Amino acid sequence: MKEQSYHEQVDIKNTYKLRELIAALPPFAKNYFRGIETRTSSRTRIAYAYDLNIFFRYLHNTNPIFQKVEIKDITLEQLEQLRPMDIEEYLDYVKLYEEDGQVHTNKERGIMRKLSSLKSFYCYFYRNESIKYNPVELVQTPKFHEKAIIRLDMDEMEMLLEHVDNGEKLTEKQKVFHQRTRIRDLAIMTLLLGTGLRVSECVGLNLEDIDLKNDGIKVHRKGGKEVIVYFGDEVESALLDYLEQRNTIVAEEGHERALFLSLQKKRISVRTVENLVKKYSRTVTTMKNITPHKLRSTYGTNLYRETGDIYLVADVLGHADVNTTKKHYAAIDDDRRKKARNIVKLRKKEE
Repeated sequence: MKEQSYHEQVDIKNTYKLRELIAALPPFAKNYFRGIETRTSSRTRIAYAYDLNIFFRYLHNTNPIFQKVEIKDITLEQLEQLRPMDIEEYLDYVKLYEEDGQVHTNKERGIMRKLSSLKSFYCYFYRNESIKYNPVELVQTPKFHEKAIIRLDMDEMEMLLEHVDNGEKLTEKQKVFHQRTRIRDLAIMTLLLGTGLRVSECVGLNLEDIDLKNDGIKVHRKGGKEVIVYFGDEVESALLDYLEQRNTIVAEEGHERALFLSLQKKRISVRTVENLVKKYSRTVTTMKNITPHKLRSTYGTNLYRETGDIYLVADVLGHADVNTTKKHYAAIDDDRRKKARNIVKLRKKEE
């Protein structure tokens, strides 16, 4: 039997989770998820399913029309009776609500995602003429205030890699583990900072994905697309050191192909990488909450500063829309414009 890739395993796990979430929704929801399958990732569909479960539980618990029926018995005709004000009340509800004794909160980004999930859901049935009225279309999108993009400065980046290498700033307990994971951790951190890979792309790498001859890595992007991401000499050096160690490790069954292994000799998890980034970054800065995604932003910033080519940055980072990239690096663009203010001379200076 052929060994399943990391991404195949994730898709299988996500498929089971999605089925579980859809089973709690009205039957017609299956048509919606089937309809969006070809243009969305399994992770996106799971996020939509979570949001729709919250929406239907809210209706069942608070709306007089829906309190009389079980969630599974709600019809499209009943959904069509909702008005924009009902949707707005729901968006106000998700700012702060309690379920199963646990308090949940949503700020601007979370509220926008809840609205986006509903828009997608209603639009599907409206386009297919299953409903004639779409109340969500009349709801104004809440204003979203962009937060400043958090990145590491050049000196912070250098310090981070130095601390990963020597472990001097770690606690005594952390130093014990550091002796066993130093080479692996340095390879992971150097790779993230030197290529801008997503954390899911990093943990999904297999040994055969590394092409040392051409300094490239085969990466599985969102939506299943495979691309080659190239790396520089510093990344190559860190990978070579780790591969020398990796070749001496006998991985657990089912994890033989994995590039990065945990101490249990299994493919390293996203959570483990997130935790090691947090552990090392705290030795450099406590003011910035550094995550693997912040390391990705750091790489994008450095690449844009060096090249000034926003389309190249978008391509390397795997952004489907260059506007996403522009939004993230607008501040640097402004910095470049300021530096350029004196480049064009209007009159020659007198000798």
